[in-house]
Amino acid sequence: MTISVGDQLPDVALVKATEDGPEKIQSSDYFKGRKVALFSVPGAFTPTCSARHLPGYVDKAEQLKAKGIDEIACTAVNDAFVLGAWKSSSNADDVTMLADGNGDFAEALGLTMDGSGFGMGKRGQRFSMVVDDGVVKELNVEAPGDFSVSSAEHMLGQL
Repeated sequence: MTISVGDQLPDVALVKATEDGPEKIQSSDYFKGRKVALFSVPGAFTPTCSARHLPGYVDKAEQLKAKGIDEIACTAVNDAFVLGAWKSSSNADDVTMLADGNGDFAEALGLTMDGSGFGMGKRGQRFSMVVDDGVVKELNVEAPGDFSVSSAEHMLGQL
């Protein structure tokens, strides 16, 4: 079953990429008491993710925060080291990277995709959501191959 607006996020272990290395966290703790702009990419360093998706959130970070977002987070079925390197190479200081290395978070959300045709295996779909105190307030899931409704620009229009 796919997560919906109004649902509580599932409590799943994630790994936050930090300057000091990977930090294990629970999603329930991370999202508690704050308003988070969360977006998911199929993979760090992939073309659309690197050229458009992450840069959009970096460029619009101040505008999102001005509209009440406390934190911007990106999740992907990659390990924390890959996401940390992607963050660093993309100058994405305003984005928290949440590694979903085994795809447990994407699976619990019901938002997985099969990237086997590209040698990527099971991944998270491209989506964005506004999460307020652990509850999904907005949910934007892309059709396969698309990039529009999960963009920072689209989210700004929802806030």
